[in-house]
Amino acid sequence: MVNSKAFDTMLLLYLSFVFLLPCDVLGFGYVPVSNSNPRSCNITSIYQLGDSLSDTGNLIIESPNGVASAFARLPYGESFFKHPTGRCSDGLLMIDFMAKALNIPRLNPYLNRDALFNHGVNFAVAGATALPVEFLADKNIVNPLTNSSLSVQLDWMWSHFNSICYDGQDCAAKLKCALFIVGDIGSHDYYYAFSQGKRMEDVNNMVIDVVEAIIEGITRVIQIGGTKIIVPGSFPLGQFPAYLTARQANNSTTLRKQRLLYNLSLHHNDELKKRLQMLKRDYKNITIIYVDYHNAFDRLMENAPRFGFNGASDLRKACCGVGGRFSFNPSRLCGAAGVPVCTNPDGYVMWDGFNLTQKAYRILARWLFRSVQQLCI
Repeated sequence: MVNSKAFDTMLLLYLSFVFLLPCDVLGFGYVPVSNSNPRSCNITSIYQLGDSLSDTGNLIIESPNGVASAFARLPYGESFFKHPTGRCSDGLLMIDFMAKALNIPRLNPYLNRDALFNHGVNFAVAGATALPVEFLADKNIVNPLTNSSLSVQLDWMWSHFNSICYDGQDCAAKLKCALFIVGDIGSHDYYYAFSQGKRMEDVNNMVIDVVEAIIEGITRVIQIGGTKIIVPGSFPLGQFPAYLTARQANNSTTLRKQRLLYNLSLHHNDELKKRLQMLKRDYKNITIIYVDYHNAFDRLMENAPRFGFNGASDLRKACCGVGGRFSFNPSRLCGAAGVPVCTNPDGYVMWDGFNLTQKAYRILARWLFRSVQQLCI
């Protein structure tokens, strides 16, 4: 198996090659939502919106919930930083690997007012929903972590560009070589619904609203001046300890409930792809890339032993967690007192029930962009 340093070097060279290609030919599970001519895709800045898969520190800066959250304590960050940074993993995230590949410094969280934002900003917030908290409240669904939904993050983005741009023309020039990533976001909308007693039918009925919120977010990014946009789909939720536990899986019904969650993810992704296709009718000169996290993650799980992960009994277990078949208990989350952490995170795909280990993120980044290359031949 390739050691970590050699792997990072290979990934750096690989992604650097990919992002020098014309933007219009890039894609994995590609939805070709641009009819524009090929153009330079040299990326000099990244702007990230999303949730815990991408947050590099916003939640733990928020008050009061964020500062007191488990994400602000070890073992979060133990494998790379040796201290917590607000990343919901033992180390780096996919956005970190992407930035490194593009020779861009790791993105600072927007709420860190002392940080430099010369090469982009991370607006993502762990626990964030695609739908506004007011919309969810009308359905008796509460976000216990943050009010910073996608629309709030977009407001932050708008304020940021208002502070650095003289006018629309200046902003367009500044954003010519900028990459915007909208998501992954939406999975927490479904988790909060499940964990608060909603039926699968109710959650399935939320999909249209969740996807519409994402599309509205992309539209706002375009209005701000974004021309290069990545939109990830949902991971297969039936693979994640938090969702399996929220569905109260047991020995007799685990497979059925895993399939229902799997179908929910597919429904979300199908609707998202359809709406992206519709979006191109209004914005023919914008490059939008749909990234298929669902299939990429399935491939990772199917090939996990080849990458040195533990056997099937640990495949859906959280490295950091306690309780039940999946080492996940929503009342005793990773980082809480007395909650154990595995001795070798590199043997696990799952970090804490919601999020992945640094090693899993590294491999996903490699596979996703290898597929991009195959489509570019």
